[in-house]
Amino acid sequence: MVGLLILKQLENLSDERVVLAWKQNPYYQAFCGIKNFHNQLPCHATELVHFRKRIGAKGVEKIFVMSVKLHDKKAEESIVNVDTTVQEKAITYPTDGKLAIKIINRLNKLAKGNNIAQRRTFVKEVKSLRINLRFFRHVKKRAKAVKAIKRLRTIAGVLLRELERKLPQLIADKQTENFALYQKVLTQRKHDSDKVYSLHEPQAYVWRKGKIISRMNTVQKRRLSPPQQAT
Repeated sequence: MVGLLILKQLENLSDERVVLAWKQNPYYQAFCGIKNFHNQLPCHATELVHFRKRIGAKGVEKIFVMSVKLHDKKAEESIVNVDTTVQEKAITYPTDGKLAIKIINRLNKLAKGNNIAQRRTFVKEVKSLRINLRFFRHVKKRAKAVKAIKRLRTIAGVLLRELERKLPQLIADKQTENFALYQKVLTQRKHDSDKVYSLHEPQAYVWRKGKIISRMNTVQKRRLSPPQQAT
């Protein structure tokens, strides 16, 4: 079972995949200490779940440390270059209702964690507004979706101003940057520049193909051009 978990970690496989791979790959079986080839599954995939629960978090951590040691010095590199040009980012369209819903959930969680008595949490209303957002591309129901987006921004603004008034000063000072980010998200519009696409990674930005290059070329031309003499 430990060998299966190490192989799962090394090859980045699911429980079902590593069990099937063990059945088909004699090297996996040799890694787990099996001397003769077996044409049967070593166990059911759900047994790995039960085994992880039995050994607990500390046991899983020991197995992870062992899998890292198998890479020897390659796992101890100080700098790792990763190409993320095609890696998906957890971002959304900056002016739709998803960011407003995330802000509402964060503010309600913050109020609950600090025992702040809120006038309203708007939980039920947000659920119905989330449903209306699905018809944004529908011709006849687009107005309802636009109205839902405006209402979500209004709700987020109400909760934000309420917490700014009721939070203790020490906690409010720590949340200053977050509150400023929320305010920027709620006020940004379609044609604004420097829009926020993600709350957890606000520095993420989007550009069209060639935009950055053309801008850099323009700056370089300005630097290389001779200074104009004043007449």
